[in-house]
Amino acid sequence: MSSLDPDVAARLKRDDQGLVPAVVQQVGTGEVLMVGWMDDEALHRTLTTGRGTFWSRSRQAYWVKGETSGHVQHVREVRLDCDGDTLLVTVDQEGPACHTGDHTCFDADLLLST
Repeated sequence: MSSLDPDVAARLKRDDQGLVPAVVQQVGTGEVLMVGWMDDEALHRTLTTGRGTFWSRSRQAYWVKGETSGHVQHVREVRLDCDGDTLLVTVDQEGPACHTGDHTCFDADLLLST
């Protein structure tokens, strides 16, 4: 059972696993750092602690960004899109955001259209 505000919970449109994608963006620059998944509890923890907290689909467990790496996300704001099916999390990122050590999860592969 989550402690997420019922008014906020009622606005979320979750997938079949109860998750909502969370796009994480650097405050000030707008650079997209990563995408994670949140359920009601992860969102509640993010909103109440000010730390990016996500649900790992592979480990089936909550994780806090920077908990082991030290590359912490200080959450500045969380917004819900107009459809209620995506979160935008604006953060101050300390160190690289990607588990590979890249600044963002979108540094490595540039796909060019023809």
